[in-house]
Amino acid sequence: MGKGTVFCLVVALALLLLLPHNALAQTAAPPAPTPAPAPAPAPVYVNLTDLLSVAGPFHTFLGYLQSTNVIATFQNQANNSRDGITIFAPSDDAFSSLTSPSLSNLTQDQLRSVCLFHALPKYYSLADFKSLSQSSPVATYAGGQYTLNFTYTFGLVRISSGWTNTKITSSVHATDPVAIYELDRVLLPEAIYGTNIPPAAAPAPSPNTTPAADAPATKSNSTISSTTGSKPSAAATLTVASSRGISIALIAAVLCTFVALV
Repeated sequence: MGKGTVFCLVVALALLLLLPHNALAQTAAPPAPTPAPAPAPAPVYVNLTDLLSVAGPFHTFLGYLQSTNVIATFQNQANNSRDGITIFAPSDDAFSSLTSPSLSNLTQDQLRSVCLFHALPKYYSLADFKSLSQSSPVATYAGGQYTLNFTYTFGLVRISSGWTNTKITSSVHATDPVAIYELDRVLLPEAIYGTNIPPAAAPAPSPNTTPAADAPATKSNSTISSTTGSKPSAAATLTVASSRGISIALIAAVLCTFVALV
């Protein structure tokens, strides 16, 4: 090997040692890219119209919700609110048994308020009503004047609106953010119907069970004797005995007078 070749190798080795470490690192293979996070699943919304159509006998209630467009308000609350919604759905029998007062004389705005009165702007499970009962009255979706009172007794939830006393008969759907509970009566608000609640029907008067007064024993001798199988009273017996005694005395006096004359 010539001197020139050796000199070139020495110079190359010196230059290699003088290179910075980061320059050497740049020659390493780049790290593998971090995978992008999977997209969040799209929220699953409950279709209230479909649910009320097939879940139970709520056709009348659904009809009122649709005619007042309250169904859109409830659906928006269910889809776009973090609080969710709780709906009290009266059955068809509850509406058919509603005779007085009725919903037929209400204006469209009043009917809309009645529909909103059947919901709370928050999701409540059945267990939540235990604490909710302690904060009654509770404002409904219809506003601060439209309140409900709740009582919770061993899992049974009772609801009072002033005009209506009812209870939750079944849970139709109870998955956050939507809860729907069936009622056996329609909720009627005092804000529309007032506080003049009709009194309960008075109970039927009890039959008169007082025994009739005893009739005086004034039967004649002939009446007593003509009654078959009945015993004469003490007064009648005394009357008969007195009459016989007088007759015997008269006969004895006549006999004494006849003997004296003889």
